[in-house]
Amino acid sequence: MTDEHEEETIVWSTQDQIASYLRDKILSGDVPPGGKLPSSRDLTEIFGAASQTIRNAVITIEKEGLAYSRQGLGVIAREHPQRTMEPAKYKNPPTDGGKYQWIAEAEKKGSTGKSELLKVEEAVPPVAVRAALDLDEEGTALLRQQVLFLDGKPCELVDVWIPIDLARGTAMMQHRKIRGGAGRVLREAGFPPIRCVDKVSARWPTPEQAKALKLPTKLPVLRTFRVTYSNDDRPIQVEVMAKAGHLYELQYEF
Repeated sequence: MTDEHEEETIVWSTQDQIASYLRDKILSGDVPPGGKLPSSRDLTEIFGAASQTIRNAVITIEKEGLAYSRQGLGVIAREHPQRTMEPAKYKNPPTDGGKYQWIAEAEKKGSTGKSELLKVEEAVPPVAVRAALDLDEEGTALLRQQVLFLDGKPCELVDVWIPIDLARGTAMMQHRKIRGGAGRVLREAGFPPIRCVDKVSARWPTPEQAKALKLPTKLPVLRTFRVTYSNDDRPIQVEVMAKAGHLYELQYEF
């Protein structure tokens, strides 16, 4: 009999273990772009796996765009598309009402960024957002949801929640893009961003996130829960951001 307090270990399938092993080899740089990944023979020795299991794991990382197979050469690592994001560079709205900082930063690195507005609606936020905005159970806020693209590929799903009393009567309530974003409207209304608090975690994606990000396989997302505070430490915006976990990392400097 198992003690009720004994922790159970989640057992990954051998296929998932092999895919994770190969993925880490590529993303960590142990196998550089153009380099050969461990052979089927090597993987059999390491994992004791059947050839079809190994092949299925390779197909998984190929779907993720991390590798490709070539007859006679084996499995080759691609130049992986993982990007390093620096949130501190993007937190403030542009002072001239221009491009979002993340788009400007992407262009500095030779990439093209754009956004697509999905929703603008007044709704009851999730519990964590209500707590951050100090709303009761039926309290509403404005939701502006958008998906961000880099080089034509979806990279981040963003839910922006704004206190309804700050949003009413402004361009934020309209289903259209706002030059400089909601942050610019809030600042011009006398609510500049003073400080932000980020909570970052890895989670399995919701169906909505998986669809918006077009995740090719069973992958986690990198979730950032950000609360922005203004004068008198008033919360003026909550952002819930989800990025494909195998494509992005966050960099903070202290």
